Amino acid sequence: MSRPDRAFRVLPAVVLLTLVALPAAAQVRRDRNWDRCSDWGGDRDMEQVCNLIDTTIPAPAGTLFIDGRTNGGITIFGSSRRDILVRAKISANARSRERAEALAEAIKIHTDGNRISADGPDNRGREWWSVEFEVEVPAHMDLDLRAHNGGISVADVTGTLRMETENGGIHLESVNGDVVAETANGGLHVELDGDGWVGKGLDAVTTNGGVHVQVARGYSAHLETGTVNGGVDIDFPVTVQGKIGRRISTDLGKGGPTVRVITTNGGVDIRRGL
Repeated sequence: MSRPDRAFRVLPAVVLLTLVALPAAAQVRRDRNWDRCSDWGGDRDMEQVCNLIDTTIPAPAGTLFIDGRTNGGITIFGSSRRDILVRAKISANARSRERAEALAEAIKIHTDGNRISADGPDNRGREWWSVEFEVEVPAHMDLDLRAHNGGISVADVTGTLRMETENGGIHLESVNGDVVAETANGGLHVELDGDGWVGKGLDAVTTNGGVHVQVARGYSAHLETGTVNGGVDIDFPVTVQGKIGRRISTDLGKGGPTVRVITTNGGVDIRRGL
């Protein structure tokens, strides 16, 4: 990911951008319906089978890789545990229940070594399968997360974190370290908690999607944000250098590591947290 041009030539100015009231920020929460595995996906002409698989594996010494494959999101929770709890929700959709059950049984969840992934038959037409992963990991862990059609959410993890999805949003809550996140079609939601960023920094980019950043009071970091096609709204005073427009570069609190959250097509909303 390329870094934005930081060549500012206008004297510093204090800017207050007004943000209209927004709903309470979303949070990375455990899906209360996770254990309620429905066998109907909404298409009355098709049959859907849903299976749940839970397994525990040792935490790897290095990076944990998770591949959401063609269809399926990834949700990560950091915790005090030393091993890794993997929860997989398998959904298979076909014209008959027998075919859907056979498709679901053909899907294999792999948890070998430092990789978590799923394999199954090719998706054809209206016959398809997906696997959603909900994974609980140690609070300090390096992660590499990939998806194609699915969102990625990470909460309470510090480490070298890499995540990329083609079609899906990215939600980051209470993360730190060296974090790089990218989506082509989906929004970015970032909650900056605590006193300030700990680690190298954050570089989060979307092409088509809005940006929402919630900043805790007293938080310190260097914030870079902006958009090409969209507005920028901030609900607290900031000091910026350069021409005031769709790109903002400013220190929050005492400054610190760079938190960069950028979109090409979408609005940017920055607001104070509680």
